[in-house]
Amino acid sequence: MKRQSNHFHGSDLEKIEGIYGIKKENIVSFAANVNPLGISPKLRKSLSDRIDSIMSYPDREYSSLRSKIADYVDADIEDIIVGNGATELISLFIQIKHPKKALIVGPTYSEYEREVTLGGGSSVYYRLEEENDFLLDIKSLEKELENDVDLLVICNPNNPTSTAITRSDMRKILDICKKKGIFVMVDETYVEFTEDLEKITSVPLTRYYNNIVILRGISKFFAAPGLRLGYAICGNSDLLKEMNQRKNPWTINSLAAIAGEIMFTDEEYITRTRKLISKERDRICGILSKRQDIKLYWPSANFLLIKLLKDDITSMDILETAIQKGYLIRDCSTFPFLDNKFIRFCFMLPEQNDALLDLLFKCLD
Repeated sequence: MKRQSNHFHGSDLEKIEGIYGIKKENIVSFAANVNPLGISPKLRKSLSDRIDSIMSYPDREYSSLRSKIADYVDADIEDIIVGNGATELISLFIQIKHPKKALIVGPTYSEYEREVTLGGGSSVYYRLEEENDFLLDIKSLEKELENDVDLLVICNPNNPTSTAITRSDMRKILDICKKKGIFVMVDETYVEFTEDLEKITSVPLTRYYNNIVILRGISKFFAAPGLRLGYAICGNSDLLKEMNQRKNPWTINSLAAIAGEIMFTDEEYITRTRKLISKERDRICGILSKRQDIKLYWPSANFLLIKLLKDDITSMDILETAIQKGYLIRDCSTFPFLDNKFIRFCFMLPEQNDALLDLLFKCLD
């Protein structure tokens, strides 16, 4: 097969179908970082009974949904704002704060830089060093927080490195930024997959700091990217008021709002997900850590980053071979500071994970 030179996002199944002639329903996406259990059984069972809700406008305040989210994250309902995916909330936040210069902790998701640019600002990156296993160094970060930086962007756990910052360290970062007049935007898309959620999440800090906004969504943990439901937690009432005034009404449709209410209360599904990811993360990392031809960066989230150590194997080689077998992984060469030796894949069901590892090892042997 002729080598392709495309870089695929986890949602690019239609694009892959067109290029490779593989039906999208036959592709197992290890690149999307989505819960392998699929959507909440409680949601699947009960949402159809609420179909008549589309005959009415949603509650403009989304009070019931926000109440469920507040219970889920252990925050005050007044500190919750919802939007059409976390992307809408990022855009709103950037439009209001108008950062002139953002410092983005990377390598990471490209949407942050894009939104800052669309808002008329510029972005620079704080580089997570490979020699330090992509772990953040607070003293080094502080040196980069110069006077002209007015926004710090952190994905925690970070994509694609799967490294995480503890809440105690985040407090230190917030203290530094508070002194310098810097606002902090924290993307917690993957925090629910972590082994010790209470050690990582910064939500409790919103009660004490007014220079932090935390973004989350249902795309990954609740396996519902198509519903486009995001939310933010922030203790800065003035900022939330301005965001609510600026955002369009009813950006979340009635079914998505109801679905959110149901999902956040499906405790059995939440527990099953966390147990599955925890078990597979430990098992797979245990296997990979014994290999001499890869470098494993121990993950905190539901995906991991590895470096290929063989000179004659690149990320594109693995990507091509995987796609031809119906598996999609992430070639990380397009992320800042990474090259064609890095790949990322998420944890799926055990038998799927075993199949991907078998393919990876055959490529390396």
